[in-house]
Amino acid sequence: MADSARAKNVNSIMESPPVSPLSGREKPKQSPGSRSRYQVSAPGHSFRKVTLTKPTFCHNCSDFIWGLNGFICEVCNFMCHEKCLKMVRTVCSCMAPTQVQVPVAHCFGPAGQKKRFCCVCRKHLEGNTAVRCEVCELHAHYDCATFSCGDCRLCHQDGSQDFDMFPHHWREGNIPSGARCEVCRHTCSSSDVLAGMRCQWCGITTHAACYLIMPPECGLGRLRNMLLHPACVRICSRNFSKMHCYRISESYQNELDNLEDADRPTKESQLATTPDSGKQVLKVFDGDDAVKRSHFRLVSIHRITKNVEVVESALRAFYIPDDPLEYELQDNGQQALVDDDVLNHNGSPDNQAIFKENVPEAWLLRAKPQETEVLKIYADWLKVIVAYISISKNSTVDSVIKEVLTQLGKQFTDGVCSFFLHIPVQRQVLTGHELLLDKLQEIRKISLRQMNQTRFYIVESRNRVVQVNLLLEGLPVQLSKEEYADLLQEHLAIKSESTHIGSRFRAVVLQISCFSEAERIYMLAKDTSVSNQQLTSLVLPEIMHNKLPKDDSPLLVFVNPKSGELKGRELLYGFRKLLNPHQVFDMTIGGPLSGLHTFREVPRFRVLVCGGDGTVGWVLGVLEAIRHKLVCPEPPVGIVPLGTGNDLARILRWGAGYSGEDPYHILVSVDEAEEVQIDRWTILLDAQEITDDGKENGFLEPPKIVQMNNYFGLGIDAEVSLDFHHARQEEPGKFNSRFHNKGVYLKAGLQKLSHTRNLHKDLKLQVDKQDIELPSIEGLIFLNIPSWGSGADLWGSEGDSRYGKPRIDDGMLEVVGVTGVVHMGQVQSGMRSGIRLAQGNYVRITVTKPIPVQVDGEPWIQAPGHIIISAAGPKVRMLRKSKHKQKKQSASLKEGLSESPSSSDGGQ
Repeated sequence: MADSARAKNVNSIMESPPVSPLSGREKPKQSPGSRSRYQVSAPGHSFRKVTLTKPTFCHNCSDFIWGLNGFICEVCNFMCHEKCLKMVRTVCSCMAPTQVQVPVAHCFGPAGQKKRFCCVCRKHLEGNTAVRCEVCELHAHYDCATFSCGDCRLCHQDGSQDFDMFPHHWREGNIPSGARCEVCRHTCSSSDVLAGMRCQWCGITTHAACYLIMPPECGLGRLRNMLLHPACVRICSRNFSKMHCYRISESYQNELDNLEDADRPTKESQLATTPDSGKQVLKVFDGDDAVKRSHFRLVSIHRITKNVEVVESALRAFYIPDDPLEYELQDNGQQALVDDDVLNHNGSPDNQAIFKENVPEAWLLRAKPQETEVLKIYADWLKVIVAYISISKNSTVDSVIKEVLTQLGKQFTDGVCSFFLHIPVQRQVLTGHELLLDKLQEIRKISLRQMNQTRFYIVESRNRVVQVNLLLEGLPVQLSKEEYADLLQEHLAIKSESTHIGSRFRAVVLQISCFSEAERIYMLAKDTSVSNQQLTSLVLPEIMHNKLPKDDSPLLVFVNPKSGELKGRELLYGFRKLLNPHQVFDMTIGGPLSGLHTFREVPRFRVLVCGGDGTVGWVLGVLEAIRHKLVCPEPPVGIVPLGTGNDLARILRWGAGYSGEDPYHILVSVDEAEEVQIDRWTILLDAQEITDDGKENGFLEPPKIVQMNNYFGLGIDAEVSLDFHHARQEEPGKFNSRFHNKGVYLKAGLQKLSHTRNLHKDLKLQVDKQDIELPSIEGLIFLNIPSWGSGADLWGSEGDSRYGKPRIDDGMLEVVGVTGVVHMGQVQSGMRSGIRLAQGNYVRITVTKPIPVQVDGEPWIQAPGHIIISAAGPKVRMLRKSKHKQKKQSASLKEGLSESPSSSDGGQ
């Protein structure tokens, strides 16, 4: 995307825009080494004929290349048949940035374990030094990631562009096997090479030669009704990276740093060459920033090589498609080679070498200074109008704006237009008196690669309203709005308008109308503690609910990446890739509050929770607390079970646990799920000292209120849960496997075999104001759903005239007793059921001694006092998986269907 060019004949360029797609540079004088021997329609490639020594596949048609000869691009390693040369439509990696209308940076994180190909060098990703974009399907080697094209998905508006039409977003390669072309209906995927194209929004797949004839507008595919359309999302993100905007964990950056450390010894080892070898490996930097960060590329050359050929190799290594005569190499002492110099390690008399004894290993690639440049300037975002302007040492921003407007047939008025440049990580507005030629040389000195990906735009100056929404969490509880404002002023010097979410959540939302102030608060909050509590700051998007289609019901996704044997992280990536990342929230960053606050004005939406029963209860609790602030106060909730027990997910047919299902099929199941209602209960724990004669003797601790969705237990089952909880707190790193967790549960239960509590002597039970006589039991359990302890039927299926058939929405609790650990084991094995004691909608328990209790798997020791269980307001709307979808998916998994949307699914 180099938007500058050097011109020796400026007038000819002004009259006729250059044919080269390289941003207005005058067509370079190609050296024999850089001139492609075989012409193709796709720009940038430099093909040469090679002899094949191993089985090879064509990157254009993905078929096997028969014979001994093939054609490979010396820059991007694109391999094809001779018959496919004229049909190549894939742009070379060095020219790909020039094809991007609006550059959007990628959000790189560590790659998964599946077989993928690098989108830059097209080679197979091997080992652990691979990265992937967390938002789109781009995979690359760590060393290649910095040269990837800035063409990530555009998932929101930032106030400076509008969507006239929403186009497809094509990504080459890494398509699931069996995918068929939407145009010719032939197979377009390949597991051997980087081939085929897929739209990152609707999922349709085509051949590289077929996608150009597809209609440009994207219909968003099968998931369009649950997708948050990018045109409906606005976020002022000028000073924030995409990682901040999408709330992606900063731990990914630490893992990338580890990848860099792992990759450096491999590159250093490649520098070693034997004295009798015919080649020399050089370490080349593209600017001062690369030297500072020690980011270099290795260039392998013959020991007797002209400088212009070395420069050409270095440009290819950095994927810069420019004339090598416009660049030079400098060693660390800033000594430059001229065009006729020869790198000759042996110093033969026929070639005068300037480094006769030793060739320096480290080189700097520099652009030669020019008196004039030609800029390629775009007229506003998402527009195809381009102007080519010649600049010199005295050219200022105002003079360039005036010349551009003259070319476009508009009159220049001071202050009406603004000029800015867009570099890979940020957008920078230029002032009217800045000298553009100096600015270009400054960028090139920092990084030639950055200069190659820089765009220049001229836009109409508007009085745009800037509003950055920041969520601050970690503040003290039970404070008033004024007290929160005083705290923010004291610790962060904040005077912006804030929204008080609620004292129990310890959070406020700031609405800031200045980019620099928002950036200051965001960074300062990360290093600030209030009352020994670390603050958390998040950038929240704004959903323009008035632009949402009437029939759409966007899906709000919460994922706990630490659940499900760490499979939650892959789910987080899968949902970000299939949906808009602004509707997918990491539970470890901000919890459910950030997502629910973002969707507060959406008139109709659904929720998907990926985690265990505790995670589901967390989301339902926050939803209940802020229900009155939501336009849609009762969104239906679906579940992807990632925990150990997953009892609520079992009775809603979502399964016993996540076992690697395709995220696309999960979303389709959610879209086809039916709504059901489930009771929810409030438990009041009023700890008081109880005398032997049953009289109250003062409060021991403040009353506690908790919400219950599944079950509430006292005695032996809570004691086993408490032992498991303590073991997990001591060594949390070991509890990442469902099988291991159940093993620890079993061990804790076996240790209680000889334990007797006589629970019936330590408490009194009253159900619907009737006293219940307790038998000799060690555990008392109150059931809201017919699943307990990882799917066991504690109530039993036998008919009983004394009680009604349990249902999840009958407004009744089932009271069951167990006699000990052996009895619990028999229940979980299906040999017997619990002891039925009562059924009712109001429960009062009097406890005379401290006792273990647990609510939905969360245990603690409860002091003596009273426990009251009652209905918690309106029932909760849940999503239950349809039966026919469950059977269909089970059959699909047995047949081993692909893990991603097929072309037929995505296109409809």
